[in-house]
Amino acid sequence: MSNKNKLVIFDTTLRDGEQSPGASMTKDEKLRIAKSLEKMKVDVIEAGFAIASQGDFESVKTIADTIRNSRICSLSRALDKDIDRAAEALRGAEASRIHTFIATSPIHMQYKLQMEPAAVVEQAVHAVKRARNYTDDVEFSCEDAGRSEIDFLCRIIEAAIDAGATTINIPDTVGYAIPDEFGRTIKTLLGRIPNADKAIFSVHCHNDLGLAVANSLSAVQNGARQVECTINGLGERAGNASLEEIVMAARTRVDLFDFDVNIDATQIVPCSRLVSTITGFPVQPNKAIVGANAFAHESGIHQDGILKHRETYEIMQAQDVGWHANSLVLGKHSGRSAFRARIEEIGITLESETALNEAFFAFKELADKKHEIFDEDLQALFSGTKVLGGNEHYSLVCLSVCSETGVIPVSKVTLLIDGEERTAQGSGSGPVDATYKAIESIVGSGVNLQLYSVNAITSGTDSQGEVTVRLELNGRIVNGLGADTDIVIASAKAYLHALNAMQGEDSKQHPQGDV
Repeated sequence: MSNKNKLVIFDTTLRDGEQSPGASMTKDEKLRIAKSLEKMKVDVIEAGFAIASQGDFESVKTIADTIRNSRICSLSRALDKDIDRAAEALRGAEASRIHTFIATSPIHMQYKLQMEPAAVVEQAVHAVKRARNYTDDVEFSCEDAGRSEIDFLCRIIEAAIDAGATTINIPDTVGYAIPDEFGRTIKTLLGRIPNADKAIFSVHCHNDLGLAVANSLSAVQNGARQVECTINGLGERAGNASLEEIVMAARTRVDLFDFDVNIDATQIVPCSRLVSTITGFPVQPNKAIVGANAFAHESGIHQDGILKHRETYEIMQAQDVGWHANSLVLGKHSGRSAFRARIEEIGITLESETALNEAFFAFKELADKKHEIFDEDLQALFSGTKVLGGNEHYSLVCLSVCSETGVIPVSKVTLLIDGEERTAQGSGSGPVDATYKAIESIVGSGVNLQLYSVNAITSGTDSQGEVTVRLELNGRIVNGLGADTDIVIASAKAYLHALNAMQGEDSKQHPQGDV
């Protein structure tokens, strides 16, 4: 069992975070994020839900085989096949955890599981014991704990601990709890369960009412010693508790949270940017800790106070969480060795000299357009492109746009589709609209454009524009990402990236509830 004076940070960006509509990641992208989390010294990385799909299994396995300094976890229902599959994926891990769960609320037991309470307890015990055959670190979650009866929670948790569970997770599955109420629940469970001292109690809070971080911290004040969270608060619906906010709240208010938090906070901003780039979910400017305005002061009174004494208006230093840590790194005269070293520092490993040559060529093309290359530019270079060997059914060969005042914009696009070039022209209300219509006249995908978003990756008029699109087809949602110093080209890249993602089989299952 973990030290009671330690607050365990359990990151579920790769599992729960990926359940955000359109946030699906490839195996290589998940590994990049896992390496970033390891560099941040995250205690536990929930790498996925191994039985959900072959892709999820391969991702969990690759991360388990690669990461050495964080514990790797896989989610599983309280079913033998789930647990066995998780164990198989985790076999190569330096340190592993199986996280099994079952619903405990009356409504879930009656209508979803169609099981009597006694049978639910029996299945939970069986699942924990089976998981203990594979690892000595087993986490048990009570799905929909917020609507569960306290007496039944005490009963099933006591039985799970007796069966060998070392961590007990209490999720606020639907984000309904209020901090004082949730804290009391944790305190009650710890006080009433006879063997509670033999396990670490954990919380997993959703942000439907904007209270995920507050609920998590209230639980910690009342005895919880693990918080399940995600980078940028990514997750289903309104998201999860934000890792960066949990960590910095604990660090900033040591008077209230006197625990060891084993996190390298200087890696927070780089990891936040990586997750945002890979998933295509931009961080809002006023987001705490990692938003662009988090440490900006426009008010004259604030600026005057900061200049006289920083602590007048700042409770943290921007450098402590990784802002300004990554200055200018490369330019058009940088060589191959410097390029390789820098991309490896930001968590990108190329498997062959051929891949390195392709990436270096793309970097040189960018450097010809943009004098100063920052880490954010490098991250964008490897997202939404074929540099890392992604599926490229459609690729952009040529794009020309005519847009002038008083004239309807026209775009001419040439695509390479499975080795064959095809060209079409389209007109629209603007150059991007015209480009998308030209692409659609070639591919005829029938998708619905749900989101189009543009963000500058760095400052300056030569900054790359990063475009995110979200496409929907027959209920399936994918995100696409594109970056270029020309925003119309970036838009075309993003659209094609999403179309390529649509080409993959949507074989992932989500039989779990929203734990």
